[in-house]
Amino acid sequence: MLGKLIPLLIALVGLGGGLGAGLALRPAPEPAAAMDGTCPCDCDALAQTGAGSTHADSGDDHAGEDGEATTDFVKMNNQFVVPVVKESDIAALVVLSISFEVPVGGSETIYKREPKLRDRFLQVLFDHANTGGFDGAFTAGPNMEALRTALLETARHELGNNVHDILITDIARQDM
Repeated sequence: MLGKLIPLLIALVGLGGGLGAGLALRPAPEPAAAMDGTCPCDCDALAQTGAGSTHADSGDDHAGEDGEATTDFVKMNNQFVVPVVKESDIAALVVLSISFEVPVGGSETIYKREPKLRDRFLQVLFDHANTGGFDGAFTAGPNMEALRTALLETARHELGNNVHDILITDIARQDM
């Protein structure tokens, strides 16, 4: 009888110790943001000292003076798949997801013109692949900047100045 009670007592002591440690070591609750819209942290003091990245010093120009967003981000519905061809064989596939930064309310125009944009973007991506843009360190800064610039020029050709920027949100290469 005592042989059955000892494992039960050990399990109960372990459970109690784990519960006590969990309660004692849990993180302190974060202070709730003030209802008047002010930031609970001292953003101005941090901005003056240059410590950390905060709302005040992030350089984000996507909000107006009253704090409302002035741009929207529109993600294209499907990814782009681009073959990388070497000596008439497919050496790799590159998969990309692209989003647009547009003025507020500009998403409708993007979705209306999406088939034409996809066609033009695929041509830009194929040209980039054929010139070696997806070879080697294809995610290096200059390569990605050249690709973004070409995509932005194409988008502005189709949509005018309704596109502020192009964002490559995902990119992956699968070698064959």
